Amino acid sequence: MIHLIVGNTGSGKTTYSMALKRKTNAIIFSIDKWNKTLFLADKKPNDGLEWFLERIDRAEEMIMGLVQQLENSKTDSILDLGLSKFEHREKFRKFAESNRFEMKLHFLDISKEIRLERVMQRNNEKGATFEFEVSKENFDFMESWFERPNENEMIDGISITE
Repeated sequence: MIHLIVGNTGSGKTTYSMALKRKTNAIIFSIDKWNKTLFLADKKPNDGLEWFLERIDRAEEMIMGLVQQLENSKTDSILDLGLSKFEHREKFRKFAESNRFEMKLHFLDISKEIRLERVMQRNNEKGATFEFEVSKENFDFMESWFERPNENEMIDGISITE
């Protein structure tokens, strides 16, 4: 089973993924950790969104290969990859479908106010789910970037609200 974890910045995707891992004994792929480990040290001040998207795409190619191996060994995967756009989620739905892998979408539908409070707290505390600081400017950008899952995407999906 592939679990797609969807939610805007600060919705609790990584925390939710860790709790789901305890229930399913799955392997988590968190793009924030991959970005911090593989790419952020090389980022230059003028590198923007396209720089990140190119690297995320390459990382996801590797992740898909690992997910195939896990599926073949009957181990679930939890994809904490942002998945902010319909097109991005569709890429993983098609991947699952073409490989005949079961997939479930988990949507963390949390209010903007709660999410912003969480992000600012995470920036200050730098706790277990902290990988890098998210500025208010980046948070606001994600508000316009994020596309909520549509009705069809949520068929057999799980919606989490607070």
